[in-house]
Amino acid sequence: MCKGLSSLPSSCLEKAKGMRVKLSQRAETYHKYKVHDGKACQDLETLLTHKGGLQAFRGFLRKEFSEENLAFWLACEDYRVSPSDQQKTKASSIYNRFINPDAPQEVNLDAETREALLSLMDSLRADTFNEAQQRIYSLMAKDSFPRFLRSTHCMEAVKAY
Repeated sequence: MCKGLSSLPSSCLEKAKGMRVKLSQRAETYHKYKVHDGKACQDLETLLTHKGGLQAFRGFLRKEFSEENLAFWLACEDYRVSPSDQQKTKASSIYNRFINPDAPQEVNLDAETREALLSLMDSLRADTFNEAQQRIYSLMAKDSFPRFLRSTHCMEAVKAY
């Protein structure tokens, strides 16, 4: 049966010790970050309000070739607070950059949401992009953000605080 750790080669034991040290350091660093800011790194909303966290998340998404989701979310935030005389220009820019099927940074939206946006482009309001923005936010929160938390980008951001 099991002969215990003593039967393993010393090189395996050394590697295991090294891995244990690295894991405990990461856990300690993550814990310090959470303690530093109470909620930091616990949810995407909080991360997006911290300049350093936002930069680290953007770098991570760039590395994963999915930066367009964050760029779209930020463009929608900017649109929402824009004066009404700038909304038409900004809405057109958002649509052409992210929504249009031939967009250079096309985001992953379902056909129904795309059609709804197209119909709203003639009667713009501050909340025109809310539904699409929420869908992309949910996608980032469920997919990109958990991977970010396990990444070296997150650990680097933690150390920067």
